[in-house]
Amino acid sequence: MRRKLVVANWKMHGNLVLNEQLFAAYIQKLSLLSHVDIAVCVPYPYLAQAQALLKNTNIAWGAQNLSKDAIGAFTGEVSAMMLKDFGASYVIIGHSERATAYCESDENIAVKFKQAKSYGLTPILCVGETLIEREAGVMQMVVGKQLDAVINAYGASIFADAVVSYEPIWAIGTGLAASGEQAQTMHEFIRSRIAALDKSAAASLKILYGGSVNPQNAVQLFAMQDIDGGLIGKCSLNAQEFEKICRAVA
Repeated sequence: MRRKLVVANWKMHGNLVLNEQLFAAYIQKLSLLSHVDIAVCVPYPYLAQAQALLKNTNIAWGAQNLSKDAIGAFTGEVSAMMLKDFGASYVIIGHSERATAYCESDENIAVKFKQAKSYGLTPILCVGETLIEREAGVMQMVVGKQLDAVINAYGASIFADAVVSYEPIWAIGTGLAASGEQAQTMHEFIRSRIAALDKSAAASLKILYGGSVNPQNAVQLFAMQDIDGGLIGKCSLNAQEFEKICRAVA
């Protein structure tokens, strides 16, 4: 039985004062939740603060990106080894906001996935389609291609104990979430794609849903068989709303 996971993605929000308040509220509201794993992915400058304030709590922390290279003359990049120095457990890879704005290819994202696994980080691989692709009925082809970039490079077994987050691009930050049925259909497709090559990896793979998750739709989404939790953006900046979403996993 896969244990549920809810991950907060703060994106480019926060400062030292506000973060301390939000971390304190997280600890107060989430400390007794034993039915779900919880993590928060913060901007790079606040990893040390997350480590200091979340150490010895039930909340893990991580980053929102990493370099595809281990070390070298790559100005402005942050390596997996650096993330490990700050106790990071998770790293988001291939979020559409980055892939679109910074022209990251599926192949580049696949290398980052491998880098994370090589250094003991749990990668959260984001996949998803645009509204035009969904309306054209090619959403599974698009997501399959994103998964295949990793599979073709490193084999399906690399997905063992990893995380994939299905984030339809048309739902991110729009307030328009996928229905439970739409999300379940894609999650089932993702798991079956991996299972066709490695059943063990597919069984341990956590598949999250992300894209305008809120306390109102979380119960319906998380009730679906292949939805193992959520990657939460806007609502993670409000501790009360984030708590309700974490409780909805039950």
